[in-house]
Amino acid sequence: MAKEKLLGIDLGGTTVKFGILTPEGEVQQKWSIETNILDNGSHIVEEIIASIKHRIDLYDMSPEDFIGIGMGSPGVIDRKLGTVIGAYNLNWETLQPVKETIEKAIGIPFAIDNDANVAALGERWQGAGENSPDVTFITLGTGVGGGIIAEGKLLHGAVGAAGEIGHITVDPEGFMCTCGKRGCLETVASATGVVRVARQLAEEYAGPSTIKALLDDGQDVSSKDIFDAAKEDDPFALMVVEKVCYYLGLATGNIGNMLNPTDIVIGGGVSAAGEFLLEKVQNYFNEFTFPQVRNSTHLKLARLGNDAGIIGAASLALQFIEK
Repeated sequence: MAKEKLLGIDLGGTTVKFGILTPEGEVQQKWSIETNILDNGSHIVEEIIASIKHRIDLYDMSPEDFIGIGMGSPGVIDRKLGTVIGAYNLNWETLQPVKETIEKAIGIPFAIDNDANVAALGERWQGAGENSPDVTFITLGTGVGGGIIAEGKLLHGAVGAAGEIGHITVDPEGFMCTCGKRGCLETVASATGVVRVARQLAEEYAGPSTIKALLDDGQDVSSKDIFDAAKEDDPFALMVVEKVCYYLGLATGNIGNMLNPTDIVIGGGVSAAGEFLLEKVQNYFNEFTFPQVRNSTHLKLARLGNDAGIIGAASLALQFIEK
Protein backbone atom coordinates (compact mmCIF):
# COMPACT_ATOMS: atom_id res chain seq x y z
CA MET A 1 0.00 0.00 0.00
CA ALA A 2 1.23 3.52 -0.78
CA LYS A 3 2.39 5.68 2.10
CA GLU A 4 -0.56 8.03 2.48
CA LYS A 5 -0.85 9.22 6.08
CA LEU A 6 0.83 11.78 8.33
CA LEU A 7 0.98 11.50 12.10
CA GLY A 8 1.14 14.70 14.16
CA ILE A 9 2.00 14.89 17.88
CA ASP A 10 1.49 17.97 20.05
CA LEU A 11 3.40 17.42 23.30
CA GLY A 12 2.24 19.61 26.19
CA GLY A 13 2.78 19.69 29.92
CA THR A 14 -0.73 18.35 30.64
CA THR A 15 -1.70 16.28 27.59
CA VAL A 16 -0.15 14.74 24.50
CA LYS A 17 -2.43 15.19 21.48
CA PHE A 18 -2.19 12.95 18.41
CA GLY A 19 -3.68 13.16 14.93
CA ILE A 20 -3.65 11.06 11.77
CA LEU A 21 -3.94 13.28 8.70
CA THR A 22 -3.96 13.05 4.94
CA PRO A 23 -1.11 14.76 3.03
CA GLU A 24 -3.67 17.48 2.21
CA GLY A 25 -4.07 18.29 5.91
CA GLU A 26 -7.42 16.66 6.66
CA VAL A 27 -7.61 15.30 10.22
CA GLN A 28 -9.01 11.75 10.04
CA GLN A 29 -8.42 10.55 13.60
CA LYS A 30 -7.34 12.28 16.79
CA TRP A 31 -6.87 11.30 20.40
CA SER A 32 -4.92 12.33 23.50
CA ILE A 33 -3.22 10.88 26.56
CA GLU A 34 -2.18 12.44 29.84
CA THR A 35 1.44 13.63 29.97
CA ASN A 36 3.21 11.59 32.63
CA ILE A 37 5.92 13.91 33.98
CA LEU A 38 6.86 11.66 36.92
CA ASP A 39 10.43 10.39 37.30
CA ASN A 40 11.92 13.34 35.39
CA GLY A 41 9.56 12.77 32.48
CA SER A 42 11.21 9.43 31.72
CA HIS A 43 7.88 7.78 30.83
CA ILE A 44 6.75 10.37 28.26
CA VAL A 45 8.39 8.97 25.12
CA GLU A 46 7.65 5.34 25.97
CA GLU A 47 3.97 6.18 26.54
CA ILE A 48 3.84 8.10 23.24
CA ILE A 49 5.28 5.04 21.48
CA ALA A 50 2.79 2.71 23.20
CA SER A 51 -0.14 4.95 22.25
CA ILE A 52 0.91 5.15 18.59
CA LYS A 53 1.38 1.38 18.37
CA HIS A 54 -2.02 0.80 20.00
CA ARG A 55 -3.80 3.13 17.56
CA ILE A 56 -2.04 1.72 14.48
CA ASP A 57 -3.25 -1.73 15.54
CA LEU A 58 -6.72 -0.43 16.42
CA TYR A 59 -7.18 1.13 12.98
CA ASP A 60 -5.75 -1.98 11.26
CA MET A 61 -2.85 0.02 9.85
CA SER A 62 0.92 -0.54 9.67
CA PRO A 63 4.01 1.71 9.76
CA GLU A 64 4.21 1.32 5.97
CA ASP A 65 1.02 3.39 5.66
CA PHE A 66 2.75 6.49 7.06
CA ILE A 67 4.86 9.09 5.25
CA GLY A 68 6.23 10.28 8.58
CA ILE A 69 5.66 11.53 12.12
CA GLY A 70 6.00 15.18 13.13
CA MET A 71 6.04 16.45 16.71
CA GLY A 72 5.91 19.81 18.46
CA SER A 73 7.58 20.02 21.86
CA PRO A 74 8.44 22.68 24.42
CA GLY A 75 12.10 23.16 25.29
CA VAL A 76 15.25 23.68 23.25
CA ILE A 77 15.08 21.54 20.11
CA ASP A 78 17.94 20.24 17.98
CA ARG A 79 15.97 19.60 14.80
CA LYS A 80 18.75 17.71 13.05
CA LEU A 81 19.46 15.29 15.91
CA GLY A 82 15.84 15.29 17.09
CA THR A 83 16.71 15.97 20.72
CA VAL A 84 15.00 18.08 23.39
CA ILE A 85 16.48 19.66 26.52
CA GLY A 86 15.24 22.22 29.03
CA ALA A 87 11.52 21.47 28.74
CA TYR A 88 10.92 22.19 32.40
CA ASN A 89 7.13 21.71 32.33
CA LEU A 90 7.88 18.12 31.23
CA ASN A 91 10.64 17.71 33.86
CA TRP A 92 13.08 17.22 30.96
CA GLU A 93 16.22 18.84 32.32
CA THR A 94 18.64 16.46 30.58
CA LEU A 95 18.97 15.71 26.86
CA GLN A 96 16.16 13.54 25.47
CA PRO A 97 16.93 11.56 22.25
CA VAL A 98 13.30 11.69 21.09
CA LYS A 99 13.80 11.12 17.34
CA GLU A 100 16.19 8.19 17.77
CA THR A 101 13.95 6.44 20.31
CA ILE A 102 10.68 6.85 18.39
CA GLU A 103 12.12 5.97 14.96
CA LYS A 104 13.75 2.84 16.37
CA ALA A 105 10.57 1.70 18.14
CA ILE A 106 8.03 2.46 15.40
CA GLY A 107 9.97 2.43 12.13
CA ILE A 108 8.50 5.66 10.72
CA PRO A 109 10.62 8.74 9.80
CA PHE A 110 10.36 11.41 12.53
CA ALA A 111 10.77 15.22 12.63
CA ILE A 112 10.48 17.60 15.57
CA ASP A 113 10.31 21.35 16.15
CA ASN A 114 9.34 23.86 18.85
CA ASP A 115 5.66 23.75 19.84
CA ALA A 116 4.98 27.43 19.03
CA ASN A 117 6.64 27.04 15.60
CA VAL A 118 4.53 23.97 14.94
CA ALA A 119 1.31 25.78 15.85
CA ALA A 120 2.36 28.55 13.44
CA LEU A 121 2.78 25.95 10.68
CA GLY A 122 -0.69 24.59 11.45
CA GLU A 123 -2.41 27.98 11.25
CA ARG A 124 -0.49 28.79 8.09
CA TRP A 125 -1.33 25.48 6.37
CA GLN A 126 -4.95 24.85 7.31
CA GLY A 127 -6.02 27.89 9.35
CA ALA A 128 -6.19 31.65 9.11
CA GLY A 129 -2.92 31.89 7.18
CA GLU A 130 -4.59 30.27 4.16
CA ASN A 131 -1.28 28.70 3.08
CA SER A 132 0.33 32.08 2.40
CA PRO A 133 4.15 31.98 2.21
CA ASP A 134 4.39 34.89 4.68
CA VAL A 135 2.58 34.40 8.00
CA THR A 136 3.44 35.40 11.57
CA PHE A 137 1.65 33.61 14.39
CA ILE A 138 1.30 34.92 17.96
CA THR A 139 -0.12 32.81 20.75
CA LEU A 140 -1.40 34.61 23.85
CA GLY A 141 -1.62 32.06 26.66
CA THR A 142 0.16 31.54 29.98
CA GLY A 143 3.07 33.14 28.15
CA VAL A 144 3.35 34.74 24.72
CA GLY A 145 4.93 32.69 21.95
CA GLY A 146 5.01 32.71 18.22
CA GLY A 147 6.40 31.52 14.94
CA ILE A 148 7.44 33.26 11.73
CA ILE A 149 7.03 31.82 8.24
CA ALA A 150 8.74 33.99 5.63
CA GLU A 151 8.82 33.22 1.90
CA GLY A 152 7.55 29.73 2.66
CA LYS A 153 10.18 28.88 5.26
CA LEU A 154 9.86 28.65 9.03
CA LEU A 155 12.49 30.94 10.56
CA HIS A 156 14.66 29.53 13.35
CA GLY A 157 17.55 31.99 13.71
CA ALA A 158 21.11 31.35 14.90
CA VAL A 159 20.14 29.41 18.05
CA GLY A 160 16.48 28.70 17.36
CA ALA A 161 15.23 31.88 19.04
CA ALA A 162 13.53 33.42 15.99
CA GLY A 163 9.84 33.98 16.60
CA GLU A 164 10.16 34.67 20.34
CA ILE A 165 7.55 37.40 19.95
CA GLY A 166 6.82 37.41 23.68
CA HIS A 167 10.17 39.09 24.27
CA ILE A 168 9.64 42.08 22.00
CA THR A 169 10.15 45.12 24.24
CA VAL A 170 6.96 47.19 24.41
CA ASP A 171 7.75 49.21 27.56
CA PRO A 172 11.45 49.77 28.38
CA GLU A 173 10.54 50.75 31.96
CA GLY A 174 7.88 48.07 32.40
CA PHE A 175 7.63 44.84 34.38
CA MET A 176 10.54 42.44 34.77
CA CYS A 177 10.22 39.31 32.62
CA THR A 178 11.34 35.78 33.52
CA CYS A 179 13.88 36.10 30.68
CA GLY A 180 15.74 38.73 32.75
CA LYS A 181 14.74 41.65 30.54
CA ARG A 182 12.28 44.43 31.30
CA GLY A 183 9.08 45.36 29.46
CA CYS A 184 8.55 42.23 27.32
CA LEU A 185 5.20 41.77 25.56
CA GLU A 186 4.73 38.58 27.59
CA THR A 187 4.60 40.60 30.83
CA VAL A 188 1.53 42.56 29.69
CA ALA A 189 -0.32 40.50 27.07
CA SER A 190 -0.25 36.94 28.46
CA ALA A 191 -3.16 35.77 30.61
CA THR A 192 -1.21 36.67 33.75
CA GLY A 193 0.12 39.85 32.11
CA VAL A 194 -3.39 41.24 31.55
CA VAL A 195 -4.09 40.81 35.28
CA ARG A 196 -0.73 42.42 36.11
CA VAL A 197 -1.68 45.49 34.04
CA ALA A 198 -5.04 45.60 35.85
CA ARG A 199 -3.39 45.54 39.29
CA GLN A 200 -1.05 48.36 38.29
CA LEU A 201 -3.83 50.57 36.88
CA ALA A 202 -6.09 49.82 39.86
CA GLU A 203 -3.72 51.74 42.15
CA GLU A 204 -4.74 55.06 40.59
CA TYR A 205 -8.31 54.34 39.47
CA ALA A 206 -11.04 55.77 41.72
CA GLY A 207 -14.26 55.32 39.72
CA PRO A 208 -16.93 52.59 39.78
CA SER A 209 -15.91 49.12 38.53
CA THR A 210 -16.73 45.54 39.48
CA ILE A 211 -13.21 44.42 38.44
CA LYS A 212 -11.54 47.17 40.49
CA ALA A 213 -13.70 46.17 43.49
CA LEU A 214 -12.70 42.50 43.14
CA LEU A 215 -9.01 43.41 42.95
CA ASP A 216 -9.28 45.73 45.97
CA ASP A 217 -11.01 42.90 47.85
CA GLY A 218 -8.09 40.56 47.16
CA GLN A 219 -10.13 38.17 45.03
CA ASP A 220 -8.81 36.23 42.06
CA VAL A 221 -9.47 37.88 38.71
CA SER A 222 -8.66 36.30 35.33
CA SER A 223 -7.95 37.89 31.96
CA LYS A 224 -11.30 36.47 30.80
CA ASP A 225 -13.07 38.26 33.67
CA ILE A 226 -11.45 41.52 32.59
CA PHE A 227 -12.39 41.15 28.90
CA ASP A 228 -15.94 40.05 29.80
CA ALA A 229 -16.35 43.11 32.03
CA ALA A 230 -14.96 45.37 29.30
CA LYS A 231 -17.54 44.00 26.86
CA GLU A 232 -20.17 45.05 29.43
CA ASP A 233 -18.69 48.58 29.43
CA ASP A 234 -17.02 48.37 32.85
CA PRO A 235 -14.95 51.60 32.62
CA PHE A 236 -11.90 50.26 34.48
CA ALA A 237 -11.86 46.97 32.53
CA LEU A 238 -12.06 48.97 29.30
CA MET A 239 -9.02 50.98 30.42
CA VAL A 240 -7.07 47.76 31.08
CA VAL A 241 -8.03 46.20 27.74
CA GLU A 242 -7.13 49.41 25.90
CA LYS A 243 -3.66 49.35 27.48
CA VAL A 244 -3.10 45.67 26.62
CA CYS A 245 -4.25 46.26 23.03
CA TYR A 246 -1.89 49.25 22.78
CA TYR A 247 1.01 46.94 23.62
CA LEU A 248 -0.21 44.29 21.17
CA GLY A 249 -0.68 46.93 18.47
CA LEU A 250 2.85 48.21 19.06
CA ALA A 251 4.33 44.69 18.82
CA THR A 252 2.32 43.67 15.76
CA GLY A 253 3.07 47.02 14.13
CA ASN A 254 6.81 46.40 14.56
CA ILE A 255 6.42 42.89 13.15
CA GLY A 256 4.47 44.27 10.19
CA ASN A 257 7.04 46.98 9.48
CA MET A 258 9.93 44.51 9.63
CA LEU A 259 8.49 41.42 7.91
CA ASN A 260 5.40 42.61 6.00
CA PRO A 261 3.64 39.21 6.20
CA THR A 262 0.29 38.86 4.47
CA ASP A 263 -1.18 37.77 7.82
CA ILE A 264 -0.44 38.18 11.51
CA VAL A 265 -2.54 35.50 13.19
CA ILE A 266 -3.40 35.84 16.88
CA GLY A 267 -4.28 32.69 18.85
CA GLY A 268 -4.14 31.30 22.38
CA GLY A 269 -6.48 31.67 25.32
CA VAL A 270 -6.51 35.49 25.47
CA SER A 271 -7.55 35.60 21.79
CA ALA A 272 -10.88 34.05 22.84
CA ALA A 273 -11.93 37.68 23.41
CA GLY A 274 -12.38 37.58 19.62
CA GLU A 275 -13.26 40.55 17.44
CA PHE A 276 -13.52 42.78 20.53
CA LEU A 277 -9.77 42.30 21.03
CA LEU A 278 -8.84 42.30 17.34
CA GLU A 279 -10.61 45.56 16.54
CA LYS A 280 -8.75 47.44 19.28
CA VAL A 281 -5.37 45.92 18.33
CA GLN A 282 -6.07 46.83 14.70
CA ASN A 283 -6.55 50.50 15.63
CA TYR A 284 -3.08 50.65 17.21
CA PHE A 285 -1.55 48.51 14.43
CA ASN A 286 -2.79 51.12 11.95
CA GLU A 287 -1.21 53.86 14.05
CA PHE A 288 2.19 52.15 14.23
CA THR A 289 2.57 50.98 10.61
CA PHE A 290 3.38 52.86 7.42
CA PRO A 291 0.85 52.83 4.56
CA GLN A 292 2.24 50.00 2.42
CA VAL A 293 2.27 47.64 5.44
CA ARG A 294 -1.04 48.91 6.79
CA ASN A 295 -2.70 48.10 3.45
CA SER A 296 -1.10 44.69 2.84
CA THR A 297 -0.66 42.99 6.25
CA HIS A 298 -3.86 41.70 7.84
CA LEU A 299 -4.53 40.90 11.50
CA LYS A 300 -6.60 37.75 11.94
CA LEU A 301 -7.83 35.49 14.72
CA ALA A 302 -6.57 31.90 14.71
CA ARG A 303 -9.08 29.32 13.46
CA LEU A 304 -7.73 25.92 14.46
CA GLY A 305 -7.86 26.14 18.26
CA ASN A 306 -6.35 23.06 19.91
CA ASP A 307 -5.83 21.34 16.54
CA ALA A 308 -3.13 23.80 15.39
CA GLY A 309 -0.41 21.77 17.10
CA ILE A 310 -1.22 18.37 15.61
CA ILE A 311 -1.85 19.82 12.14
CA GLY A 312 1.38 21.81 12.15
CA ALA A 313 3.34 18.86 13.55
CA ALA A 314 1.98 16.60 10.82
CA SER A 315 3.11 19.13 8.20
CA LEU A 316 6.72 18.58 9.36
CA ALA A 317 6.42 15.03 8.00
CA LEU A 318 5.66 16.28 4.48
CA GLN A 319 9.45 16.52 4.02
CA PHE A 320 9.56 12.71 3.93
CA ILE A 321 7.40 12.43 0.80
CA GLU A 322 9.49 10.58 -1.76
CA LYS A 323 10.35 12.92 -4.58
